[in-house]
Amino acid sequence: MCDFDSRHLQLLKTFVCSAIPVGIDVQVESIDSISEVNMDFTMTLYLRHYWKDERLSFPSHNNQSRTFDSRLVKKIWVPDVFFVHSKRSFIHDATMENIMLRVYPDGNILYSVRVTVTALCSMDFSRFPLDTQNCSLELESYAYNENDLMLYWKNGNDSLRTDEMVLSQFFIEHFQASSGWYNRLFINFLLRRHIFFFMLQTYFPTMLMVVLSWVSFWIDRRAVPARVSLGITTVLTMSTIITGVSSSMPQVCVVRQSRGHLPVGQLPLRVSVCDRVRRCELLHHAGGVEKMKKGTLPSGYDASQAMAFDGCFHDNDIELTPFPRLPLGLTPDPLDPLDPLDSLTSAAHSPVLLRGASEGTRLRRQRSVKENVDLIVSNSYLIDSYSRLAFPLSYLLFNVVYWSLYSS
Repeated sequence: MCDFDSRHLQLLKTFVCSAIPVGIDVQVESIDSISEVNMDFTMTLYLRHYWKDERLSFPSHNNQSRTFDSRLVKKIWVPDVFFVHSKRSFIHDATMENIMLRVYPDGNILYSVRVTVTALCSMDFSRFPLDTQNCSLELESYAYNENDLMLYWKNGNDSLRTDEMVLSQFFIEHFQASSGWYNRLFINFLLRRHIFFFMLQTYFPTMLMVVLSWVSFWIDRRAVPARVSLGITTVLTMSTIITGVSSSMPQVCVVRQSRGHLPVGQLPLRVSVCDRVRRCELLHHAGGVEKMKKGTLPSGYDASQAMAFDGCFHDNDIELTPFPRLPLGLTPDPLDPLDPLDSLTSAAHSPVLLRGASEGTRLRRQRSVKENVDLIVSNSYLIDSYSRLAFPLSYLLFNVVYWSLYSS
């Protein structure tokens, strides 16, 4: 306990032995910026303190207050409120320091400052760009604990006032003033991101690239230059979109929602490219194209026509050898009778067994799953045919699941 014998120290006893109540109210002038990369926000506000110091009381006949500037602030006691998790903050000083001190005859004091503060905001980007961020600005006394100084909101929930603010990328859903542990006050505000900006910048271009990549399945598979140029264009465009989105985001260890949507757009293109590579491998494996160490090309040979025929480029020092005759009992695949290469490869891998019976009866055994997969892979036209229907349906199903999960 505090024990003072002198009556002249009674006023000092009041300040030392009991907590001084300091009321706070805030008027938010603007939210200047919100940075996802640095995970912080910048806010300009008017911070007002209310307390009573009987040492500053004075007689007044009309009960009017007196207003002073920052010069008197340096000569009296003022609360040492600071911003928790603040990166940078400053009091405006144009043209003079934006500090106001108003003293009432009964000793009540109003101390107001105009300050800009940049504070930390821990953001969650797992649902980006359909995310909602909850940021807070915390106020606390630096040197005094709750036994010396007690902070409270002056007018309860009405202590926090905001002007009409419009942000470029966020909706401000609500502001809220609350109290916390260890004599700490909070200014909480909820931000919801504008989705329309990202629809125009990211989602619509991605969907357009997906549709463009599907076009390659409708182009003749022998038209290699058209399919390759279309594929390269799609890959470069999708890579640019992904790089642009990633550069504006912090390097966090979470899978953002947009990370699941963008790579899906490259899937039809990759299948188309793999189709061309597989086709060329089958062609060389079947012996359709062999380099000649000796001899000359037949008259009338056109390399561009050969490239258009089998889907692979032929140099001037190679020759298209005639396709070998099918072995007895093997027939071309009826799925694509116009493609001798695919018929050859499918026949070479086909498990069809023809018995040399007088009736000419054909006996077939049921293919296994692996053999069916090999059949589809070896017949490139099947990949194109199935992809024309499979990819639009799968991409539509993906978008239904994607938007239903993240928009709720």
